[in-house]
Amino acid sequence: MAHTFLLEIGLEEIPAHVVTPSVEQLVKKTATFLKEQRLEYTEIKSYSTPRRLAVKVFGLADKQADIKEEAKGPAKKIAQDADGNWTKAAQGFARGQKASTDDIFFKELKGVEYVYIERFIPGKEAKDVLTGMKDVAMDLKFPTMMRWASNSFEYVRPIRWLVALLDTDVIPFSILNITTDRITKGHRFLGKEVALGDAADYPSQLEVQSVIADADKRKAMIKEQIIALANQNDWVVDIDADLLEEVNNLVEYPTVLAGKFDQKYLEVPEVVLITSMKDNQRYFYVRNQQNELLPYFITVRNGNKQYLENVISGNEKVLTARLEDAKFFFNEDKKQSIADYVKRLKTVMFHDKIGTVYQKMQRVTLLANYLGQKLGLSTEQLADLNRAAMIYKFDLVTGMVGEFSELQGIMGEIYARIMGEKENVAVAIREEYMPTSAEGELPTTTVGSVLSIADKLDSIQAFFSAGMVPSGSNDPYALRRQALGIVRIALAKEWPLSTVVLKQAVAAAYEKSPELYSNIDPKINESEIQTFIIDRLQQVLSGEKFRHDILETVVSEKTNAFVTIKKAAQVLSKHHTDADFKESIEALTRVIRLAKKAPESIRNSEIKQDLFENECEKKLYLAVQTLKDKKQTCLEEQYQELRKLKAPINAYFDETMIMVDDERVKNNRLSQLLEVADLTNDFGDLRNLNVK
Repeated sequence: MAHTFLLEIGLEEIPAHVVTPSVEQLVKKTATFLKEQRLEYTEIKSYSTPRRLAVKVFGLADKQADIKEEAKGPAKKIAQDADGNWTKAAQGFARGQKASTDDIFFKELKGVEYVYIERFIPGKEAKDVLTGMKDVAMDLKFPTMMRWASNSFEYVRPIRWLVALLDTDVIPFSILNITTDRITKGHRFLGKEVALGDAADYPSQLEVQSVIADADKRKAMIKEQIIALANQNDWVVDIDADLLEEVNNLVEYPTVLAGKFDQKYLEVPEVVLITSMKDNQRYFYVRNQQNELLPYFITVRNGNKQYLENVISGNEKVLTARLEDAKFFFNEDKKQSIADYVKRLKTVMFHDKIGTVYQKMQRVTLLANYLGQKLGLSTEQLADLNRAAMIYKFDLVTGMVGEFSELQGIMGEIYARIMGEKENVAVAIREEYMPTSAEGELPTTTVGSVLSIADKLDSIQAFFSAGMVPSGSNDPYALRRQALGIVRIALAKEWPLSTVVLKQAVAAAYEKSPELYSNIDPKINESEIQTFIIDRLQQVLSGEKFRHDILETVVSEKTNAFVTIKKAAQVLSKHHTDADFKESIEALTRVIRLAKKAPESIRNSEIKQDLFENECEKKLYLAVQTLKDKKQTCLEEQYQELRKLKAPINAYFDETMIMVDDERVKNNRLSQLLEVADLTNDFGDLRNLNVK
């Protein structure tokens, strides 16, 4: 007979962003528990609101699956002595299986006889197994935890009730002083407690008490009501998926409503109005058919339509207060110049161990100029880049950003335009913050991209130098994201940026203005920074499903440009199944291994043909010169040329002993191998490739 099991954890209101990942975690842990306990089922359905996390298991078996298996023991020759008596090894094995030596039988495995005992473990009834769901409930992990009363137990919010039903029967267990029951709670204001007669009654009985426990159903209700309201008023509403998810996790019974604000606030930049509505108040903003922002908003009430006018009025008052502040700050901010704001940044600390924001902008100006020249920016672009770098943080001290910190950079772009800056400069001020997340949108302009890289490079350099290096999950200054941003921008633009170029940029800035680095030594942690950035590159490439050994190969040469490393991975991935790939790589890696034994003093030494002792040395030399003379335009062509060296390399090793007694001949041959090995550097260390 198939059963239905319900577990509901009733809580004080959970933060909206925690609800969905928490119930997903509960489903996953429940599935793992049932699998480990050998309890078969057909489906697990989740339910969640701000006040509850629940799972309902359908098609649950009566009992655990029985276990019938053969336990293997020692070999027969160890289990019995010469007279056929059971040894201590056999007796110990039997005791361990909770059996006697009478239960032992023999089976042959690969020509050797071993002792076996057949074990039978009857499955427990589901009602007895399900008491273990207590551990599942207590094992949930949350981004923020709290304790309440005098308890040491930590959870996202205090637990207020527990429901655990197997069909009609309560599964007994307790967490702290809360014992499982069949009583669940309805809406805080519109419902009451309800005793569930059967697990199957959930969530229909909750709907009677004004709780829509099915998050998908609740979300669909909100979306349908918003669309109906928009159609009724000829509005266009962007139903943002993230905002819808957040609003959905703020309510148990949704009722959509619309409010309005004064037309005068439309004079404030649109992005400020949207931020006030969407980010601060969790409202959906409204446009007309011409895509113009309208002085209306849509929000969702946690309740029914009773006294809806009062709710609308309250929401309008709250929003009006925020918009009035925004309008005031916008008008006041425009009264000062960018120069005024930049001057104020001289007293604003970026970090007490690093210096002021003004000093950071000066360092970034030097870094950006170096990188801009290295990347071949035009004179006009360099001028725009220099101007943007000198002022790009000015909006941090404006009233608007002080009130709406999420608008930093965005307001900088708006104010820069208003105050007469060039378009390239204004856009770069906003794009410097991009990407704002690991997979966030990248800057599109050349000036904005270089400024973004320069700012991120300075932050990484400064914090590493000050000893604030990310460790484990601890990364308070988002340095991993910033390093990832550098890599992603360089790859997207296909710029020849490498850890070497970034290091050179810092060294050049330090040499030009060492006083800007008075609190941070750019020579500290240089290798750690290089590895840190390469790790982010490896993270990006891992997402593209390159084979592990190919990834290890291409990133091993940390000095290569990021785009070269990626293209090398693409070329090796394309050809690793070729018929001659194994032989070609083996020939090249044989050269590389021997070249590693060459003393550094002979690197770049001239190869002397008069020291050649056989024709194969000359043929390899000529093949390499031919390859070097050809101007390969891409790594694909370079790989194809390297493949051609397989035959002359193999012939060379058949006829040539490298480590001979004659020092001049030996070093000449090692120099020749170094020359070949250097041709493979763009592909990383080919010795890491698995070609077996």
